[in-house]
Amino acid sequence: MKTTYPPPVLRTLPLREQPGARVRADSTVCTTLELLASIIGGPRQIEIAQQLLAHFGSLPQIFAASARELADPDGIGPTTAARLKAALELGARLATLPDEPRAQIRSPHDAAQILIPLLNRQEQEHFVAVLLDTRRYVIDVVTIYIGSTNQQVLRVAEIFREAIRRNATALVLAHNHPSSDCDPSPEDVSTSRAIIDAGHLLDIDIVDHLIIAGRGLSKYVSLRDRGLAFDD
Repeated sequence: MKTTYPPPVLRTLPLREQPGARVRADSTVCTTLELLASIIGGPRQIEIAQQLLAHFGSLPQIFAASARELADPDGIGPTTAARLKAALELGARLATLPDEPRAQIRSPHDAAQILIPLLNRQEQEHFVAVLLDTRRYVIDVVTIYIGSTNQQVLRVAEIFREAIRRNATALVLAHNHPSSDCDPSPEDVSTSRAIIDAGHLLDIDIVDHLIIAGRGLSKYVSLRDRGLAFDD
């Protein structure tokens, strides 16, 4: 009688629920099992991750094990064991790094120092948002669109997607004009006004909207300084 084995657990899961897809979507919400399975890879990654956790008992114990010890459970070869050790060691080193000082946005000039190097050599228009916390420290700079900004008023919700996910309380908006002319267009002003109005509803403050000149220049315009779109 021919012996049959159950299919790997990975194959029984919808694609969006497989460890790799879960990590790509948002690694911060993944279980330890899913993270280990994603590193291990292969069709039996879930079973092997389960074996590891059962064998060593906890993630700290896995971290403390040598590469040779990690290779002992069935299905863990020396290459996978080395990959696990490398990933765990990188995480440990990152945890011990001192916090880097974050930039604080107190003026258009502060924002421009971050945004000019990012935008002034782009050949297409890029629309970005600087995510800020309650004290106006920079959380991150995210690219919202690449292409013409004229249509962005139609998709204002996209501006706030990452801000809401990262708990940002304020934004500095910016986009570049690939030419040397950074004067705001009527579309720039109307887009800004629509985003500011939406921010009021979401309790996210739009601090400013900068337009950065292209061609490697260090020129910019602050719509708030120009009294455009902003009430004050």
